[in-house]
Amino acid sequence: MTINLYNTLTRQKEPLVTRDMGKVAMYVCGPTPYDYPHIGNARTFVAFDTIRRYLEYSGYDVTFVQNFTDIDDKIIKRANEQGISTVELAERFMTVYFEEMDRLNVKRATVHPRATENIDEIISIVQALIERGMAYVVGGDVYFEVRKFEPYGELSNRNIDEMESGARVEVSEIKRDPLDFALWKAAKPDEPRWDSPWGPGRPGWHIECSAMSIKFLGQGFDIHGGAQDLIFPHHENEIAQSEGAMGMEIFVRYWLHTGFLTVNKEKMSKSLGNFFTVREVLERYPAPVVRYYLTTAHYRSPLDFGDQLLDQAESSYKSLQLWTGNIERYVATARGDGQPNPERIATLCDLYNGAEADFRNAMDDDFNTPAAIAGLFNLAREANRVMAATTAPDQETLKLLSDTGALILRLALVLGIDLRPEENAAAEDTLSPQLMQLLIDLRAQARKEKNFALSDAIRNRLTEIGILLEDTAQGTTWRKK
Repeated sequence: MTINLYNTLTRQKEPLVTRDMGKVAMYVCGPTPYDYPHIGNARTFVAFDTIRRYLEYSGYDVTFVQNFTDIDDKIIKRANEQGISTVELAERFMTVYFEEMDRLNVKRATVHPRATENIDEIISIVQALIERGMAYVVGGDVYFEVRKFEPYGELSNRNIDEMESGARVEVSEIKRDPLDFALWKAAKPDEPRWDSPWGPGRPGWHIECSAMSIKFLGQGFDIHGGAQDLIFPHHENEIAQSEGAMGMEIFVRYWLHTGFLTVNKEKMSKSLGNFFTVREVLERYPAPVVRYYLTTAHYRSPLDFGDQLLDQAESSYKSLQLWTGNIERYVATARGDGQPNPERIATLCDLYNGAEADFRNAMDDDFNTPAAIAGLFNLAREANRVMAATTAPDQETLKLLSDTGALILRLALVLGIDLRPEENAAAEDTLSPQLMQLLIDLRAQARKEKNFALSDAIRNRLTEIGILLEDTAQGTTWRKK
């Protein structure tokens, strides 16, 4: 099967055809380390980690580059407020970033370049743009002349003549056009600075990503990713300055962007009081649950964030984790010398044989994680039905169950979802999965027959002995309090 991915530049799905056979060169815009990462940042980084993992699972050799913007206005302002250097501030929050992404099971990039370590490459691109007549110097500042780049606006689907300067376009009286953007900024008093042909200063925001992606991946690399709010102006400007400097050669083959994260249907904002850092969320929910939640929506779709949604995600994650754990416990304790349940075995066998192909079909369709996860639930649910209906399995049944459990764990890890139980959470191990499934089935039958007194009694008696039943969209599960 061919992996098809949605290219923001062409606004359609396209088959992945890489520059070099069997290899993927991939760049994702990284954080500006001046504060704690927020949950919206995590959504993007988890999404591209999932994409990377699937590409590797599919056999590609992936070179993954993710930068740190370790010098910009926000860093300078925050460092001055705290009375420390920009280097000290950036180092502190780069460490925080790694700690929190490690907890979310986000793999380290092949290389994490920093803007301040690539000043020579930045200056080289700026100089090339000046020489090609696409940039101009005003005092110690250098600006890219947007109207010199004819395709400007194609990525964001904007008409250059209809664009208005505003919140995301830097307005200045010294620019020839409000749309022109800074490639190099002249040094101000008490700011970090580097020598350049135009005087001491520091790079503009956009130029660093062009310099670092081309340095580590070369021109015409395969995938450039980031959050949707980076399409304009950041990624639009990257294309203009990169292709302008390279003589209009293609900068990137495919542009991928994650959808917005909202909080209770509103944009996340400190001013609205609905701003959540990754650290705050991880204090309330286990990291695997947060990772699972961020993966349940398609990466291009909007994702709403709230306590109720996270509670639902935790319940679903624990259901899948429990069902998978039930398989392992059943296989470990069953004798394996009895008779199978032919009807149930046949259904599970069919599901198992097609599960990996279904998983691939979902992920090959623009990395459709919701469909991939749904397939894992179907497989785990059917395996638990087999166990509930089979009091004396044979060796063939046990092998099928064992292989099914291993497959679920392996495919979940392709998505970065770790279903292995926590070391200190083995209280359920002493309970029989068959006995619990029997009680769940009896309660379901009672509810079907509208015998709510009996169904409530089953739930209440289980609660009294410390067992909670949870009704989810995937079925009823149980866990220790």
